[in-house]
Amino acid sequence: MDIYLYNTLTKKKELFEPINNKEVKMYSCGPTVYSYAHIGNFRTYIFVDSLRRVLKYNRFKMNHVMNITDVGHLTSDADTGEDKMEKAARKEGKNPYEIAKFYTDAFMKDMKKLNIDMPEIITKATDNIPQMLEMVQEIVDNGYGYETSTGIYFDVSKLDKYPVLSNNSVEGQEAGARIEVDNEKRNPYDFAVWIKAPENHIMKWDSPWGKSYPGWHIECSAMGRRFLGENFDIHTGGVDHIPIHHENEIAQCKGSFGHNPANFWMHCEFLLVDGGKMSKSLGNVYTLDELQEKGIEPIAYKLFCFSSHYRNKLNFTFEGAKASQISLNRLRQGYQNHKNGNQDIESSVISEYEERFHRAINDDLNMPAAMGIVWEVVRYETKSPKLAELLLKFDEVLGLEINQIPENNRELPDEIIKLIEQRNIARENKNWEESDRIRDELQNRGYSVKDTKNGTEVVKGG
Repeated sequence: MDIYLYNTLTKKKELFEPINNKEVKMYSCGPTVYSYAHIGNFRTYIFVDSLRRVLKYNRFKMNHVMNITDVGHLTSDADTGEDKMEKAARKEGKNPYEIAKFYTDAFMKDMKKLNIDMPEIITKATDNIPQMLEMVQEIVDNGYGYETSTGIYFDVSKLDKYPVLSNNSVEGQEAGARIEVDNEKRNPYDFAVWIKAPENHIMKWDSPWGKSYPGWHIECSAMGRRFLGENFDIHTGGVDHIPIHHENEIAQCKGSFGHNPANFWMHCEFLLVDGGKMSKSLGNVYTLDELQEKGIEPIAYKLFCFSSHYRNKLNFTFEGAKASQISLNRLRQGYQNHKNGNQDIESSVISEYEERFHRAINDDLNMPAAMGIVWEVVRYETKSPKLAELLLKFDEVLGLEINQIPENNRELPDEIIKLIEQRNIARENKNWEESDRIRDELQNRGYSVKDTKNGTEVVKGG
């Protein structure tokens, strides 16, 4: 079945055909590990996870690279401020390498909580300095780079077109509107590919231009080229990467080897909080741990993200996230009900659901539509293990761990969980006599039974 993906480069959905018809080469911008990642960051990684899973569902082999930015990302996404790693190190009284390891480990733990299908290659910026230096030298040798007292800058006036991803116009920008005015620049919108380090800067390397360190943009260009070559299939990131970081990646590649490196550029929209942007000053930048403290599983947040298409803004509220937790419990209970059912179902029903699901995910990752089909299967009146198997197949794309025991039943003995599942099947089939019989049996074993909007709650004693 054909796959159609939206390409930011062309501003339209296009038939996806990889360079190698058996393998997809993909690069994803990873975290800058100076602090904990928040739920807005993770919306993008959930989108990338869905993209990976959809491609694998379509039987493509993945060659996927994600970077860890542990140097070079300044406090502005352009060329102003100080290195985020050095700033965090000074604040916490550690060196930047200790900061990077701590927050990289925290990020990986959160990715595991979200059941993210991890890239084949995860690489740190600091492990790719020689490749970056080589690329900077090529940019200079090809006439696209020039030296100032502060670093090596890319001359965007030498490009045939800039920008190419965003609708911004450099002609309409005033000097200093995007980046700090530097009188040594040939153009105010030129950007740094290599930065000369102050004497007290910790993270710096020898280069033809003295002790220095990479600009943020050169890192991804060099790492993508090193591991995927000069032409690969897909480059992903958040929409915030479009106007600066990804524009500059494309520019650098043109200056180094003459062309845009990726055929498809894909971007995930912003996560809003209570209708507005996340802001530390507003106190609405939440981590997965903070969601868990309120009884919301990371996987429930993943399900919440499926309520909107990745190219649409998504508004986070705790009410919405709690509703997703309830839905996740119901989804898992629905799977168990089918798993423990004893009825058969026609193969044509399975095939129809499978084709509709496949068509939805292949239509630019239409996860809301795909979830609508999942809920149809969950609520199907006939309770059949074949439908449970189908849900597990769908979960290869969803990554929701639907075969886990629902949250409110996890501490109960297996035989009690079995009785609960049998009672749920009886209730769905409107077999009230059997439902009452199982409730009485549970009560005789010392368990109280309560039917709530969250599902059946069974508690020892009471």
